[in-house]
Amino acid sequence: MTFQESVRTCLGKYADFSGRATRSEYWWFALACLIASVVAALIHPYVNVAVALLVLLPQIAVGVRRLHDSGRSGWFLLLGLIPFVGELILIFFMVQPSQPEANDFGLPAVA
Repeated sequence: MTFQESVRTCLGKYADFSGRATRSEYWWFALACLIASVVAALIHPYVNVAVALLVLLPQIAVGVRRLHDSGRSGWFLLLGLIPFVGELILIFFMVQPSQPEANDFGLPAVA
């Protein structure tokens, strides 16, 4: 999945918490959000807050779908609330390969 496809897919599934998301979809969208945040912060702090609020729901949704792709419940995303350790565990989960077969969350996502 390319950068543009990933952004288009994640924004198209704005609040879709079902299904699965590939590693490339998740990480390209994370990069897009980071770039948008840096550019917005350079413009004005209020613009940065607005951008952060606009991409918050899609970031959560793609995170849940990414966890689904590795066979985990989306509730594991709450581990990010634990300082440092929870974030490291989440990064470990997000870099895991996709399950090639269907799991409880659906068929494998198309790359």
